[in-house]
Amino acid sequence: MKIDPEDNRASLRRRWGVPLGVATGVAAVSVAAVAVFSGVGGAKPLLADPAGNPTGAAAPSSPITTRGSTSAGAGSAPSSTRTTSTPDAFAITSGTTSPIDAGTVAKILASCLGSDASSYHAVVAARAPIASRDGDGVVIAVNSADQYVQCQSKGDKGNSQDSPPTFINNRLWGTGRTIEYFDSIRASAGKGRYLMLGAGHYTSDIAKIAISYGDNPKQYPAVMAGGAFVYAAALSVDNPGSRYAGPSPYIHAYNASGEEIYNQEKDPQFTNNR
Repeated sequence: MKIDPEDNRASLRRRWGVPLGVATGVAAVSVAAVAVFSGVGGAKPLLADPAGNPTGAAAPSSPITTRGSTSAGAGSAPSSTRTTSTPDAFAITSGTTSPIDAGTVAKILASCLGSDASSYHAVVAARAPIASRDGDGVVIAVNSADQYVQCQSKGDKGNSQDSPPTFINNRLWGTGRTIEYFDSIRASAGKGRYLMLGAGHYTSDIAKIAISYGDNPKQYPAVMAGGAFVYAAALSVDNPGSRYAGPSPYIHAYNASGEEIYNQEKDPQFTNNR
């Protein structure tokens, strides 16, 4: 996960609970890996529904204040203690996204990918419920070789924190290879307010993806289409410190029968590094 240096004087980067040694050097490393999945290349863009949720998913209920992990590394074990008086108490005030129109999506991809933009079509384009200085949403696009790119948006401009943008392909799979993790960020959106945003890839046996934060068991549904998922949330903190790390996001995946078939909190690839 990329942590905004505005909130952490030392520029920190953490990515979905992977050890920092694996996460470093992203911008300098070129990876030619290609993730190939049937049907993705022909998928049509999904512009998030008015509630920001996939079909059949329940809308988030009122925010719950809980205590999140204070570790600077991602994937830390959630605390079993709940309180509203500690400095790291937080609340998810919104998990709702809104659609980005097709014209704006084209501009985001053009500024993010340059001359390569014409080779990609968007599968998910969602505006976050809160904006940081540098971001207010995300567009996930795929090319004919089933290579995904993730472009963070700010208005009608886009950028990728990966070089090349296809670096996310096959970079980090969860155990069982049902969920692949792309980039995630936590960025300041004003005093005590933060944007939480992330994305990834899912295989065809997954029908629903939801995200929980820290030790809060409440799950917020992701937007899903074309083999990609996106989540975005507004987080509020009463008294964040200068090095506030925020709660870790955890991915939960379900099959068509509603059975949870993947839980990042129980994934040995992440829990073994706690």
